[in-house]
Amino acid sequence: MDQKNISKKDQVILQQLEVIRTMTEHNLSRLGTAFWGMPPVRTDRPEEKAAEHNTAASTGNDGTKPPEAETPPPEKMEDLQAELDGYIGLEAVKKEVKNLINMVRVYQMRRENGLPTTDLSLHMVFSGNPGTGKTTVARLMARIYHALGILSKGQLVEVDRSGLVAGYVGQTALKTAKVIEQALGGVLFIDEAYALNGKAENDFGQEAIDTILKAMEDHRDDLVVIVAGYDGLMDDFIHSNPGLESRFNRFLHFDDYTVDEMMDIFKMQCKKGCYTLVGQAEEMVRDFIREENTGGITFGNARGVRNIFEQVLVHQANRLAGLEQVSREALMEITAEDVLMARGMEEGTVPPPYGDAKNTEKKA
Repeated sequence: MDQKNISKKDQVILQQLEVIRTMTEHNLSRLGTAFWGMPPVRTDRPEEKAAEHNTAASTGNDGTKPPEAETPPPEKMEDLQAELDGYIGLEAVKKEVKNLINMVRVYQMRRENGLPTTDLSLHMVFSGNPGTGKTTVARLMARIYHALGILSKGQLVEVDRSGLVAGYVGQTALKTAKVIEQALGGVLFIDEAYALNGKAENDFGQEAIDTILKAMEDHRDDLVVIVAGYDGLMDDFIHSNPGLESRFNRFLHFDDYTVDEMMDIFKMQCKKGCYTLVGQAEEMVRDFIREENTGGITFGNARGVRNIFEQVLVHQANRLAGLEQVSREALMEITAEDVLMARGMEEGTVPPPYGDAKNTEKKA
């Protein structure tokens, strides 16, 4: 398109669409960095750029996410703990992670001083609804174990049933072994792990489980496995196999976010994107979140917040595209009208106590 022939209105549309496109393109990485309150990822160090790239990579043909090409040096525990503290919510999880860090440190000191130690299992079960931060914390745990000297690389390899189970006899063990090889030195994160416990006669999920259990024994010094999924289903999965019960004895439950916490997530995303909520927009966003969250699991916690944020930006773009002139300040403002339209309402139909959102914005 000839830039000379682009009107100001077209420029606004293109600018806003580019913002939305960029957000959508980087959803996976932004879940960690933007929606759970993590500090911004620094990209001034080469190893951090590589880690950021791998986090955002799409799932491969075998259902796995590629590990880091180069092993970054261990990070400072102080920085990792500060990052953990910076997450919104997750109070119970933060406490358990800190307990685990202390246990590992004391365990290492006892070994260094020639004192007897009990077996310390680092494999974990994460349970909770979607969007509660399980993958984010798993990635952090890989980095923490690396910083503590437990793991040699500290990468996270994320996989689900499709990345482990094949359709024919003998293929599943090979497919699972390939994933394990990628995870050596780091954490193998199996999402919706209960799906491996298939009941069909020709299901090969048990073959994947057996291969993983053997690898956990053979590589006990340089492999950590974290399995994740819904509460009840994960309990059934772990207790369905004596081998799983004996190796997974550390459970972390991820509570759903409260409305206040989800509102904090939304406002943090606004801050990172240089947006401001003006007038009654903040109150309306809170009600929007509360209204959508009545579905519980279907809303998806932080993922639901992400969807609301993107819907609001779409309608902000539509509003700005109808203006003859758009200032820098206007590009940064999210109004009650934007939220109203994102909720699928028409102008003049704002529920109490807001009244007429558009008139309110003008008065403000």
